Amino acid sequence: MTAIPAVESDVPEQRNDEPAAPAAGWQERVRALAVRFGPAVWCYAVLKLIGFTVFMKLLSFSGSYATKPARFGGGANPWDVLASWDGWWYQQVAQFGYHPALVPVPGGQVGFSIEQNSAAFFPLYPGLMRLTSDVTGLGLYGAGMLVSVVASLFAAAGIYAVVDRLAGPRAGVIAAGIWAVAPGSGAEWALYSDSTFVALAAWACYCVMSRQWVAAGLITLFAGLNRPTAAALIGAVGLAALVELWRRESGVLRPLAAMLLAPLGLAGYVGWVGWRTGEWGGYFRLQHDAWLHYFDWGQGTFYAIRGVMLGRNDYPFAFVLPDLFATLIVLTLPALVVLLVRLRPPLVLTAYTLATIVSVLGSLGIFGNVSRYLLPAFPLFIALAIGMRKLSWPVLATVLGTAAAASGWYAGYVIFELGVP
Repeated sequence: MTAIPAVESDVPEQRNDEPAAPAAGWQERVRALAVRFGPAVWCYAVLKLIGFTVFMKLLSFSGSYATKPARFGGGANPWDVLASWDGWWYQQVAQFGYHPALVPVPGGQVGFSIEQNSAAFFPLYPGLMRLTSDVTGLGLYGAGMLVSVVASLFAAAGIYAVVDRLAGPRAGVIAAGIWAVAPGSGAEWALYSDSTFVALAAWACYCVMSRQWVAAGLITLFAGLNRPTAAALIGAVGLAALVELWRRESGVLRPLAAMLLAPLGLAGYVGWVGWRTGEWGGYFRLQHDAWLHYFDWGQGTFYAIRGVMLGRNDYPFAFVLPDLFATLIVLTLPALVVLLVRLRPPLVLTAYTLATIVSVLGSLGIFGNVSRYLLPAFPLFIALAIGMRKLSWPVLATVLGTAAAASGWYAGYVIFELGVP
């Protein structure tokens, strides 16, 4: 489906469809890539650095990290906080590998009938941590941070590429900047797999939009090795490929290859966990019984929002301030979805965004983490970027710079220290 933004009539269409002229050498190619993606990547990096600095200063001002276990938001210094919670599990996988098992909890602890283990965390990100550590000599912490930061830059470039194709380079740069200050952006520069996933998702969507079907299928395969939420991306790529098959505009083999390749990563890992645990649904049982994270048709979201609105904390995983922000974010989603659909974006973007939202709001989990769970839904920023592109650069710098400083608090400190990321 051709993207026809309804905001303005002077939006350039399909800016990057034309094949590039043959480059004289790798230096020219690197220079061309720097010219094309440099503004978006620099915009993202500067804004992210502002928010990250505020986050780390707040951690040092508070000092609460020193009173918490290193595994649960604490450590000897503020930097250790970035490797706590999920980051601790990723380091375990990178260092020791997997030992999948469904071990009953002695005494039948309320709500948890199986012991937690690292099989709940997908292998791509810890694998990259281990590889980077072996190649560079960095420890797993430094290697993980390097992977996250570099992946976030690729994610910013991918978001730019998608939005540039729809609405021009200025909107693309702004969209990358918005992603840097998004409510869940605190996880982008930490030992978390979020940046890696968004980088893969953005470039998979771009490949679908540019009809590079085999590349889209391969990228989605790797996304499926990174996070279970890749199911939304797999469905969107598969649906777009199915429509392309029906239209016969790209032949048969390439869209079919995308459909066959896309689910292999996710299905392969889930199948492997099932085989190792001796139960084919072992991964899903582990998520349900050990982590209390499963699709509950939105009941957990409903009870959490109701609790926030009534001023109560009688729902699972209640965290007052993060849950308040999560409620406000959920209430903005209808408006953002309507604005996105009004632009008539390509099918893959619409399907991916809606599937991501349904997956997040329909699953039981830590409600205060909605901002992070929605971080992959970057197409929601497209309408905002288009609306903001008429602003002058000084005004944009003021708006995004202020948001970046605020994100150090609400996307970093609030989630990592006042909640559970």
